[in-house]
Amino acid sequence: MNRLTPTRQLRFGEFVALMALMMSTVAFSLDAMLPALPTIGRELSPDMPARGQLIITAFVFGLGLGTLICGPVSDAFGRKSVLLAGLALYLAGALLAVQAASIEALLAARFLQGLGAAAPRVVATAMVRDLYEGRAMARVTSIIMTLFVLVPAIAPSIGAGIIWLSDWRMIFFAFVVFGLVSGLWLMLRQPESLPPERRRPLRPRAIGAALVEIVTNPSVMVYVVALIFAFAPLFAWLSNLPMIFDDVYDRASTFHFWFAATALVAGTASFANAKLVMRHGMKKIATYAFAWQGGVSVLFLGLLQLGPPAPWDFGLFFAFMCTAFFSIGMTFGNLNALALQPLGHMAGLGSSVVMSLSTTGSVLVALPISLAYDGTPLPLIAGMIFCATMALSLMLLARRVARDEPA
Repeated sequence: MNRLTPTRQLRFGEFVALMALMMSTVAFSLDAMLPALPTIGRELSPDMPARGQLIITAFVFGLGLGTLICGPVSDAFGRKSVLLAGLALYLAGALLAVQAASIEALLAARFLQGLGAAAPRVVATAMVRDLYEGRAMARVTSIIMTLFVLVPAIAPSIGAGIIWLSDWRMIFFAFVVFGLVSGLWLMLRQPESLPPERRRPLRPRAIGAALVEIVTNPSVMVYVVALIFAFAPLFAWLSNLPMIFDDVYDRASTFHFWFAATALVAGTASFANAKLVMRHGMKKIATYAFAWQGGVSVLFLGLLQLGPPAPWDFGLFFAFMCTAFFSIGMTFGNLNALALQPLGHMAGLGSSVVMSLSTTGSVLVALPISLAYDGTPLPLIAGMIFCATMALSLMLLARRVARDEPA
């Protein structure tokens, strides 16, 4: 019985590893599918092969809906039970996807899978907030974000390898294995982090009051909007990079290699932040990171425009890409911790709203940057400058509206 209901808190390293695995669920589920999109479109929708890309949209749609649900439900019923229920939905969606005989059935399965994946995305963050706060939470989140950044680089190669060995349906069996490992590890090792006396009733009026408290709290919202401009360049990079590597540098076949190298740089940034945040504070590091991001972007924009007759030098662009991802990696953990710092009394709902608003808003900001692609890296770099300037302005504003928050 004790093995199934653990009561002893995990050691720091094991807890961080478990939370990192949980939070990697979304990235793995999205990026491992990328190599399979053309094949799925041709096989299940031969008249409109482009519909294969909708399996990403269906997953994200389910994820967005689940993000708003999982937080308040976990505040009412506890973190662990909601995490396990979400993983069960995730597994069910993956198994249904394996058997899907039509694009519609696959889209429905992916929606269910996204709905379930919202639990490890949201509730794991709330579990971290239950056990850590302030700079300690920023340190934990920064280490976790290392895997969050690494998984998008590794997952496409895993998906491509599975397709090479078998076919695209086997990717969903990889999701099943991933979900089972996560669920069993959680069930057997991690105790519940939210005791009954700290739970909030699941009442519409209480949820409405909590939402009002969050969106009217300047100390929270200034960091939420900063998160929007921190996330937006990442989405723009992911949208444009395959085209830039193919159209500009003719390196599409080695894209995964270069992207993995860049992700390692970003992971190094997260480790560096985990070491520095206890000494210098979250606000200062995030502010300097945005200033660095904007300044280096301006420098590279000028270098590219003043370059030789072949101005789009790959070495120069790769250096800029590594620099950009490094600076992005220095912001996520800090901004998430700052946004959630005043919300310890409702960490689940707070995590849901912060993630939902920041993700949705960043996609809206990244979309025009991505659509501005003109066959060169210039629109992407200009977008980086815009986002860094906006985020830096918000961090300076936070000095006045969030004075009482730990730095």
